[in-house]
Amino acid sequence: MDHYLDITLLPDPEFSHNHLMDALFAKLHRALVIAGCGDIGISFPQVNGQGTGLGMVLRVHGQAARLGHLMAANWLAGMRDHTTLSGIEIVPSTCNSFRVVSRVQAKSSPARERRRLMRRKGLTEEQALVRIPDHCAEMLHLPYVQMRSQSTAERFLLFIRHGAVQATPAEGAFSAYGLSPTGTIPWF
Repeated sequence: MDHYLDITLLPDPEFSHNHLMDALFAKLHRALVIAGCGDIGISFPQVNGQGTGLGMVLRVHGQAARLGHLMAANWLAGMRDHTTLSGIEIVPSTCNSFRVVSRVQAKSSPARERRRLMRRKGLTEEQALVRIPDHCAEMLHLPYVQMRSQSTAERFLLFIRHGAVQATPAEGAFSAYGLSPTGTIPWF
């Protein structure tokens, strides 16, 4: 990942920046699905990690040719009035920091976990309730984007963790969200 481009949200009196970031992220996700990209990563340089938002900048990382191919598609239609784009730039030669940017899924539904336990272990509802009480719900305090499933039309929160800064890059495949549990992006 030796190149990047920044997509910066512009202030808008009608829409919050979180709403605009949700829309931008959804459009990028669809573009990555169509392009079949497994080598394009993302980061949010203004993230603070406390669950209060991802900031106003979405940075897209990859090889120059792949980024050029992605940006040649018209996936930003409808967002151009709300964003500014940098050119495709080379990662600064002084960059010696890297981060994993990954999706985190919470076990936030004890009822769903109990049903799963009942199916797998043949337990009664009462036995499952003893093993997984309601207070076991995991609440994440990470920034997120709100997404809508194309197949079920249900809304869900996609929590994003920027891992610890590392001194060396690590290889890894990137999902259609531009996230990876192992691959790093340059952090600058």
